[in-house]
Amino acid sequence: MDNQFNSLLHQGDIDKALSLMTTNSERTAEALREYNPASHAINKRHDKPIYDKNGNLKRWVKRWKLPIDYPRYINEIALVFIYGRPVVWRQLSTGTDEAFGHFSRLIQRLHFNAKIRECKRLAGAETQAALLFHPYRNKQGKADCRLRVLAKSKGDDIYVAWDHFGCIKAFAWGYNATDMQGETNRHIDFFTDQHIYHAIALEEVWKVTEEDNIIGKIPIVLFQQEKEWAGVEALIEREEYIASRNADTNDYFSDPMLILDADIIKNMPDKNDENKTLIKRGGSSEAAASYLTWDNAPENKQKEIEWLQNHILSKTFTPNIDFDNMKSLSNVSGKALKQLMVLADIKAARHKEQHDELLDRFTSICIALIANVLDVSLKTQCDKLVITHEFQPPFED
Repeated sequence: MDNQFNSLLHQGDIDKALSLMTTNSERTAEALREYNPASHAINKRHDKPIYDKNGNLKRWVKRWKLPIDYPRYINEIALVFIYGRPVVWRQLSTGTDEAFGHFSRLIQRLHFNAKIRECKRLAGAETQAALLFHPYRNKQGKADCRLRVLAKSKGDDIYVAWDHFGCIKAFAWGYNATDMQGETNRHIDFFTDQHIYHAIALEEVWKVTEEDNIIGKIPIVLFQQEKEWAGVEALIEREEYIASRNADTNDYFSDPMLILDADIIKNMPDKNDENKTLIKRGGSSEAAASYLTWDNAPENKQKEIEWLQNHILSKTFTPNIDFDNMKSLSNVSGKALKQLMVLADIKAARHKEQHDELLDRFTSICIALIANVLDVSLKTQCDKLVITHEFQPPFED
């Protein structure tokens, strides 16, 4: 695959090269639609037209559209329980203090803690995001590096080629960029462990330039996962529908209707009138006037809403953290509080199975970056440097 892939890039056959790679664009687009409350299915409800007895349109009755932002809440809780506090890095090797010191300073300079949280948040919302290393020369003329977060919502297209063992053989980043003349062109950068190819579409022809990959590794850490609310989409949609219908019902029944006794009915109020009055036939003199009110909402609806809320949160391993619940936990011990958060801990532990490998890859790229680009004098130490990481619990003791 390597020779064929490189040959296609040399020939400028970018479309054929991309066909050898995979992309999660459809799954990402679906996740983004569900993550944005404005694009939920409940927003497709139309207002109701009201006609008179002759069939003429009198007015439109508003039908409520109440999307519930469960995906964002579930995603943020999942993020806090894995990267709520910074990752702790430790040196396991000896005689590598200078290299480890450079690594620690590089972590700070790359704003790693902020970037990793942004990347995890985007991956949880979109199913895919990536960290891209970009070496460059700073204003002092020294080698330096930036760390960029890639995601569909940021205008990035991600393509990956895998080998039989699930390792990345090639990576491509597609994006649009505007040049100095104000023209916007399509760019796709291809990364292998040896070369970087920059392709730009000019007048429907791809112009490709090639450079050596001085890091010696594909400079990408790819985050791929299921959307954090996977499995409860129908439950969320059902609760949104019930809430919206209940809002319509509340508008219909919330205002009391005045009832007057009379021998004949003199008028019949329209259901959308305010301060409605109904004159009814007969009645005792002691109750010549009264109000008709809606005393109780149907209990089965309330029970269903509670059932939906419980299963939406429990099936996504998300604790119900709100003001009312926290208010009742003021005297609860730290150990008991941790037990209440066990669902989120279970989910975080599952994520760590993948993120352990991702952080190992991040460390490996950083070490190669130091040895081959940022400070080649430390290459011998970098070859021996062994770094481990440790996730911290989300809350202080």
